[in-house]
Order: sequence, then C-alpha cells, then structure tokens
Amino acid sequence: MDPMYLPGVEHAEVGGAYGDRIGAMKSQGLPVPQIWHLFGFKHDATRHLAQYTQQVMRGPSPLPPGQRELIAAFISRKNQCRF
Repeated sequence: MDPMYLPGVEHAEVGGAYGDRIGAMKSQGLPVPQIWHLFGFKHDATRHLAQYTQQVMRGPSPLPPGQRELIAAFISRKNQCRF
C-alpha cells in the first residue's frame, strides 16, 4: 500500500483496539488500511465516524451485512481503492 501523506500519523505509536489490529496486520506482513492509522491516532475525533460506519454496515437494513460488504468492496474497487 502506498504510504500516507501524514507519516507522523502512520508511524505514531497507537494503543487500544486499533493499535492491536495494526500490530497484528504488520506482524503478518499485511497492508494496514490507512484509515486505521487515523482512527488510532485521533480516537476521540474519529469515534463517531467508526460508530456511523458500524451502524451503516451492521445496523438494521433490508440488506444483510454480507451484501452491504460486497457493495462496499465493489464500489471501492471501481474507485481503485483498496478496501
């Protein structure tokens, strides 16, 4: 994955849930979704965005979560965004 434009965010020490996720992905040699760096760096500022995303993807809907994930992956691919 291309480096972020904010290397101070990408290379900051992050604790909590996102720090654990980032550490696990790095230890496995997997690319880390760049938004996770921001979520870990500014947890209080991004908390509402994370809650919104979970509600949209997992909350009540006529579409099951798997289908919503498939739509999100398709749109990300069309936008040439690794998701």
